Amino acid sequence: MIRLLKRMTGTHKLYVFGLFIFITAQVILELTVPDYMSDITKLVNTPGSPLSAIWRCGRMMILLSLLAFAASIIGRFFSARFAASFSQHLRHQVFRRVQAFSMEEIDRFSTASLITRSTNDCTQIQNLLSRGFNQVVRVPIMMGYALYKISTRYWQWTAFTAASLSLLIAMLIFLVIYAHPRFRRMQYYTDNINQVTRENMTGMRVIRAYNAEQYEKDKFARANEEYTENALKARRAMGLMQPVTKFVNNELNVGIYCIGAFLIVSAGAAEQLEIFSEMVVFSTYAARIVRAFMGLNMILNMIPRASVAASRINAVLDTAPVILDGAEKEPETSEGTMEFRHVSFRYPGASADALEDISFTAEKGQVIAFIGATGSGKSTLVNLMMRFFDAGTGEIIVDGRNIRDYAQTSLRDKIGYASQQAVLFTGTVRSNVAYAIQDIEEKVRRAVRIAQAEDFVLQMEGGINAPITRGGTNVSGGQKQRLSIARAVYREPEFYIFDDTFSALDYRTDRTLRTVLRNETAGITTFIVAQRIGTIKDADKIIVLDEGRIVGEGTHRELMETCRIYQEIARTQLSEEELA
Repeated sequence: MIRLLKRMTGTHKLYVFGLFIFITAQVILELTVPDYMSDITKLVNTPGSPLSAIWRCGRMMILLSLLAFAASIIGRFFSARFAASFSQHLRHQVFRRVQAFSMEEIDRFSTASLITRSTNDCTQIQNLLSRGFNQVVRVPIMMGYALYKISTRYWQWTAFTAASLSLLIAMLIFLVIYAHPRFRRMQYYTDNINQVTRENMTGMRVIRAYNAEQYEKDKFARANEEYTENALKARRAMGLMQPVTKFVNNELNVGIYCIGAFLIVSAGAAEQLEIFSEMVVFSTYAARIVRAFMGLNMILNMIPRASVAASRINAVLDTAPVILDGAEKEPETSEGTMEFRHVSFRYPGASADALEDISFTAEKGQVIAFIGATGSGKSTLVNLMMRFFDAGTGEIIVDGRNIRDYAQTSLRDKIGYASQQAVLFTGTVRSNVAYAIQDIEEKVRRAVRIAQAEDFVLQMEGGINAPITRGGTNVSGGQKQRLSIARAVYREPEFYIFDDTFSALDYRTDRTLRTVLRNETAGITTFIVAQRIGTIKDADKIIVLDEGRIVGEGTHRELMETCRIYQEIARTQLSEEELA
């Protein structure tokens, strides 16, 4: 938690300073009031005391109470501002760091965990700071000042108070040993519930298709039960603190008055009034100490989860992305060439290379296609082109420069990418096509037309301004693919990368789209990952992959004569006439 608080800005430190000043003032003012109570007690019980002196003490008590009230309000204002602004700062920092992560870091933490860290964990920190930080400042000052006041009174009361507080201290030690580890585990169980829920929501169609609703219910029930059982054990233990605190508070009051009665009886007449007034003040201070323990209990209740949340947030913020920007912020060249030179790559934690000794060259305006069995490394090649991962060995040369020399934004500005699983965002057709760059209506319409999406877009209410729901659930899979392709076309890039993007299209739309693409975007180097030979027959170069290696390279005709694996794929997809 301390490491996390070191990330405070100057504004946050100013809030903390203001909080400390006003909470300190509040505590001192509150603990000064009992002194005037003692004076009033003496004056009331002393014959001949002037009424004006009593009123003067009363006015001081009212004034001090009002000042303490004002200090409390201002202190809570600083506390709330500090908690809200610091948690906002944390969420911003976590989001920015996750945006900088490569796929390797995202896979290491898992998507569900990163969502929990940027939402629930930041909320835990905010709760501690808004409710607990006030107590963190208040409780030590309150206890220290009250104990100092008590220690100046009769030693019998001081000894009895210390003995009574030992029970509260023992209870706090028990909670630290028993309950706090369970509070720490609650964040892990929260992650687990989030993951099960997320998988259930995203895989709803598969779950229903396989009649697996009960299986998923049981899985969620187990995760929920683990969380609930752990939470109950922790809460039950923490629940003991309040009755124990009340018992100590009542026992202190009884003990103080019993000891006071004994002291008064055994004292002389002159000293009895002094002891009585001290007894009133002492009981007030003892009550303040017990109240401080209750505040301490609240802090200890919140600290375990907040400390785990802080360590999880620190883990994200301390993780340096493995993929770093190069010095080439604004490339001068736009040649449209790409070359792989003996590139090999292995996924983190894998036992074997996903790609091994890959070498090929793509010249400006060429259409390069990749084909191969599932798991042959096609999408891995795309990940390296987009620099979602860095190659283990070898070089990738883009426009004459090593891909590592580019700033990631500069590299990706050169590329129009359509992913294997089309992704649409909440908004409109227009905002999805012109995603994250300047929106020009004519360019949007052109991109939609080239992507063969014009027919269904014009039928939607609003045309290119028609709404798109979260995840594109109001359009079909093929329509999502075409809008994803339109997004790539809209960028007018140097390179197109279509990662099995045409798989959801029928053969006629597939062929028409590729023909229009080639005619209207001539000069743009295009990479196509495909499963269908019909999609890539006309490519300038086809690269056949098998278990991460290139086993064939050439045109369709050349591969039909020289590459056995390509021939096998062709025999499963093409008619005898097409084969001939």
